[in-house]
Amino acid sequence: MVSTGDTAPNFTATYRGSDHETFKLDEHLGDGPTVLAFFPGAFTPPCSNEMVALQERLDELQDAGATLFGISADSSFSLGAFADEYDLEFDLVSDMGGEAIPVYDLSIDIPDLGLYGVANRAVIVLDEDRTVTYRWVAEAPTNEPDYDELIEAVEAV
Repeated sequence: MVSTGDTAPNFTATYRGSDHETFKLDEHLGDGPTVLAFFPGAFTPPCSNEMVALQERLDELQDAGATLFGISADSSFSLGAFADEYDLEFDLVSDMGGEAIPVYDLSIDIPDLGLYGVANRAVIVLDEDRTVTYRWVAEAPTNEPDYDELIEAVEAV
């Protein structure tokens, strides 16, 4: 399990919808805190609510110097459509290859929805050296993080 104070695992995935660009975590560090918001699945009501709430907090996160990424096991194409549907101005990362979710120990199954090996809802804040400075993991995948606490954690980096 990745805990506060640990060096977060690096990973490679895809992002930017149909452009299907390669995302490497290490390439997005160094300009302030990095916020990784893992979520189970695009277009599910709790995930839509969380991503919209993060969009509403985006100015606060950016004012604190943070870069936000949403991460799920959905395809890059699905995430592109999801971002368009909800006017999300931050990048969504597709971990269909399973590099990030398992190494962050966030893999869960939601059999009622037919979802297996998806990300549990979690928010992890990394400093410029990839050190975990904040970690929140949902007890149930429908729970959302405390957004004020997240902003405080980002401002503390």
